[in-house]
Amino acid sequence: MDNYQEEEELHQPLLQSNQQTPSPPPPPRVLDYSHSTAYEASTELEKVLSNTQLPWFKRFRQASWIELRLLFRLAAPAVMVYMINNLMSISTRMFAGQLGNLELAAASLGNQGIQLFAYGLMLGMGSAVETLCGQAYGAQRYNMLGVYLQRSTVVLVLTGLPVTVVYVLSKPLLLWLGESKSVASAAAVFVYGLIPQIFAYAVNFPIQKFLQAQSIVAPSAYISLGTLFLHVLLCWISVYKIGLGLIGASLVLSLSWWIIVIGQFVYIVLSDKCKTTWTGFTLEAFTGLGEFVKLSAASAVMLCLETWYMQILVLISGLLPNPELSLDSLSICLAVNGLLFMVSVGFNAAASVRVGNELGAGNPKSAAFAVFMVNFVSFVVAVVEAIIVLSLRHVISYAFTSGETVANAVSDLCPFLAVTLILNGVQPVLSGVAVGCGWQAYVAYVNVGCYYVVGIPLGCLLGFKYKLGAKGIWSGMIGGTMMQTLILVWSTFRTDWNKEVEKARERLRTWDDKKEPLLKD
Repeated sequence: MDNYQEEEELHQPLLQSNQQTPSPPPPPRVLDYSHSTAYEASTELEKVLSNTQLPWFKRFRQASWIELRLLFRLAAPAVMVYMINNLMSISTRMFAGQLGNLELAAASLGNQGIQLFAYGLMLGMGSAVETLCGQAYGAQRYNMLGVYLQRSTVVLVLTGLPVTVVYVLSKPLLLWLGESKSVASAAAVFVYGLIPQIFAYAVNFPIQKFLQAQSIVAPSAYISLGTLFLHVLLCWISVYKIGLGLIGASLVLSLSWWIIVIGQFVYIVLSDKCKTTWTGFTLEAFTGLGEFVKLSAASAVMLCLETWYMQILVLISGLLPNPELSLDSLSICLAVNGLLFMVSVGFNAAASVRVGNELGAGNPKSAAFAVFMVNFVSFVVAVVEAIIVLSLRHVISYAFTSGETVANAVSDLCPFLAVTLILNGVQPVLSGVAVGCGWQAYVAYVNVGCYYVVGIPLGCLLGFKYKLGAKGIWSGMIGGTMMQTLILVWSTFRTDWNKEVEKARERLRTWDDKKEPLLKD
């Protein structure tokens, strides 16, 4: 592996000079992580990894301890944030499902078929600020983070306007895609209430990436947790007490997202932790938008192709015989997958921040080591999730609906869900590494080939021609995901991290409009 060629030196004697052999350096300083900054810990990690006089195992142990502390300080709150946000969507579907199977199918189709369109697009566009903020923070260019945040928000709000048109036309769009009239009509009602959520996404994702780049994740977790309790209460009132049905549930979901946005922005303005990165609104947010859109578009294509991949699974399944049963069983499995996928998304965010920070700080060894550790931890967690899902395969569906037929269908699909969860332990994390490095355009090409040239056609072939139904469609998509994962593993394995450091320097020179070196040599 190119980035670990230095490891061979551990098994060779140190070269001796003509002068007296110097005394060994003192052992690395042990940091007090409760008070040290992420930058200090990052610097210490690079020193440990570069200290070839330490035995390999001792160096690995010390580096692992430092990296795991940095990783979990990021990943644990990030997982909590994404899981809570996903729980709000799931709880909304659960309230809808208690109204009937049609309402569950409509809410699932509206959520998985339409809402994820906006979610994938906005999250993808927001990943541009994730790359820039992560590397700028590592390079200690703190003032630029607030500018990137505002530029990204402007771009995403403008993007939300055409997305709104898609929401308004959701019924004819779903009918054109072949969905039944009753399901399409009910899904459209649900989608109309989600229009305000589009612009909540436009503000929320840049704020999230802005905070994550600074390793400030816990406040977002607390805000999201408080909002979740309020969301469940308001859903219960709107659906059962007031009787607003599907439109009430979706309007409450939109409101809950805006509460999260307002809470996070208030924290940024009032917190001392953001005083160097947020200096107020600036007209610079409206400059350089063309170049920012290009980077955002590459990010959007990468993330959208991933997010829409499972969304297409739902749309195709609506074309199968007995579409209501197919949609119900698949939507339940995908709801579980979506919830547990948030664990991987949390590690994705941590990987992006860790790699971006290390590249911006000029620490190639630390960047490579962070990639290894975050993938290893995420994979172990994913295997545990898969085992739990298989053990509960016969009872999972009863959280959404009381139908025994749906429960049996869900049980049959759970092995495919387990395989998907294991792949999710690696693939999203490698995508986070790609965002941290700024490889979005390359990964977009990989996604097109693996997902849309291989995965979806293979799924349709197995599902329709060979009459395997939802199992066949899902099998094909698993094949596409596995191919993409193997390509990303190989690409990451061959990465020259010293070159990535230089690319990060050049990227920040361009975006910061400054000519002096970003890092002191």
